[in-house]
Amino acid sequence: MTKALNSIYYNNQTTLTKSELLFFKNELETKKKKIEENLNITSSKLDNPNSNDVRDEGDYISQALETNTNNAIIHEQSKALNEINRSLHQIETGTYGICELCEEPINIERLKVKISAEHCISCREIIEKQK
Repeated sequence: MTKALNSIYYNNQTTLTKSELLFFKNELETKKKKIEENLNITSSKLDNPNSNDVRDEGDYISQALETNTNNAIIHEQSKALNEINRSLHQIETGTYGICELCEEPINIERLKVKISAEHCISCREIIEKQK
């Protein structure tokens, strides 16, 4: 997108205001805290399996499925935590809300939906088409 089109698309707003950045920072920190709590709970479940309850193959399979599920949760939550930490770092460095591909501002409505968005809608569509 050209800068002329972007200025129309973004209502002439080129950067987020301080209050908008503070809003996103608070939202990110709240999400970060929740994810860290979830990770701690899930990790403690993995560290302390209930091996006393395993009486037969069905119990063993059930416990293995629960372990696999918990590992998947940890993986996804860790990924989300990394995205949040990256976004918080971007807020600190003044690059939050800037598309990593075209370096144009990401629409604030997109950031409200996907708070750790790395790309504007146009670039995201290009990336999705390439997959």
